[in-house]
Amino acid sequence: MTYSARITELNETIAAGGAPWGAIDAESAARMVVQNRFRTGLDIARYTAKIMREDMEAYDRDPANYTQSLGTWHGFIAQQKMISIKKHFGSTKRRYLYLSGWMVAALRSDFGPLPDQSMHEKTSVPGLIEELYTFLRQADARELGGMFRELDDARDAGDEVEAQRLQKAIDDHETHVVPIIADIDAGFGNAEATYLLAKKMIEAGACALQIENQVSDEKQCGHQDGKVTVPHEEFHQKIRAIRYAFLELGVPEGIIVARTDSLGAGLTKSIAYSKEPGDLGDKYNSFLDCDEVDAADIKNGQVFISRDGKLLAPKRLPSNLYQFRPGTGEDRCVLDCITALEAGADLLWIETEKPHVEQIAGMVDRVREVIPNAKLVYNNSPSFNWTLNFRQQVYDAWEEAGKDVSNYDRDKLMSVDYDGSELAAEADEKIRTFQADAAKRAGIFHHLITLPTYHTAALSTDNLAREYFGEQAMLGYVKNVQREEIRQGIACVKHQNMAGSDIGDDHKEYFAGEAALKAGGKDNTMNQFAAA
Repeated sequence: MTYSARITELNETIAAGGAPWGAIDAESAARMVVQNRFRTGLDIARYTAKIMREDMEAYDRDPANYTQSLGTWHGFIAQQKMISIKKHFGSTKRRYLYLSGWMVAALRSDFGPLPDQSMHEKTSVPGLIEELYTFLRQADARELGGMFRELDDARDAGDEVEAQRLQKAIDDHETHVVPIIADIDAGFGNAEATYLLAKKMIEAGACALQIENQVSDEKQCGHQDGKVTVPHEEFHQKIRAIRYAFLELGVPEGIIVARTDSLGAGLTKSIAYSKEPGDLGDKYNSFLDCDEVDAADIKNGQVFISRDGKLLAPKRLPSNLYQFRPGTGEDRCVLDCITALEAGADLLWIETEKPHVEQIAGMVDRVREVIPNAKLVYNNSPSFNWTLNFRQQVYDAWEEAGKDVSNYDRDKLMSVDYDGSELAAEADEKIRTFQADAAKRAGIFHHLITLPTYHTAALSTDNLAREYFGEQAMLGYVKNVQREEIRQGIACVKHQNMAGSDIGDDHKEYFAGEAALKAGGKDNTMNQFAAA
């Protein structure tokens, strides 16, 4: 519905309310309606799921249409990302947000900073989703509020052409609300627990949930040691539980991202149930590291499986975990991916130990032999030393091609001494094109960085502390923060406006008319930034 049509509709509604509604202004009410496009989290989930589905189809047509996101841990950070994206690129198209369980654990738990082991309150995850969308919706209200003020100014100046342009701009306004891929870890329990948490996350607005195949109560960060996976059927129950949650809440387009940690996981807690040779349980068990056992030499407490007429004892650790045969990680990943898609997942996530296009592509090629349109979400993780990894990749490629590498020490390529070198320049170019290359070669539909704002907050705070508490004192803040905000057109320099002061003034005027006590008068120091 257009802005004008909304005003007409509300005029009729107000007129029907009779004299008690006589002081209600239809255009003011219409503005509030337009500024609050989404009524509930489910409205957001349905809207953003449709966007993701369309983007997935666009990627299938052309892998240049890959999508991206940055992880976030606070609504304000999410808001500033989307405001910046619209400022620099004009559109949020194919740009999402990622909600990292790692950052929830490290930054949002009442227990204080925690490792990524699912020890934080699971309710903090849907709570953060709701917070992110609250801030994104406020960004809409703020931006539209500015357009309404411009419209009033154009009308006051008698500029009908500008007024018409602004009304069309209001009708065409692009929301800051974008899809969030939200981390549900390993489900925080069994399939029922996964279902209950998934419902809360969807109700808060999540259209895409990412779940991993680790044991819930043994969960580890994907880039740390000690990961323990579950048999496929247990994982598939959780995938189905999430789908049921989406269907129950009327979001059938909801997206499930199935993550496999098998590449770096050498342990399992369970021996899979198997009915016959070659079934899924038998395939899972085939990766177990076993010793053939003489029935006459059975030791106390041993567990056995039979295969091909042989009695085998899986290697069981004091932790009561079983270990997989070394070197089976890629094969297990491929099986995980194929079976997860067959069980109803929409996208895959393969957690790797390094960013290497051909390593990822090698596994995806095998998956696509069975499921041709398989697509990945990929973690461009800060846990990787990107500089060192890509310099070593270039070094290895040069060495294989017979190029002289005698001026480089492969083990010390991170050294600043190499920063200006030809090898470093080629490595940086490979980092720059990594996402586009991997989208084309390795089936990666969505690239994300899990923890970027964790690191940017630490870096910027360190820089400010060094300057402010040092010789630069107040100049350390003014020169490196406020002046840069002004020069770069960072909207947040007008922090009162960003926090909603002007929106509040508008509402005061709607509610109280000439009696409104507004904050944005001549004595507001934010007026010093009018030219900014």
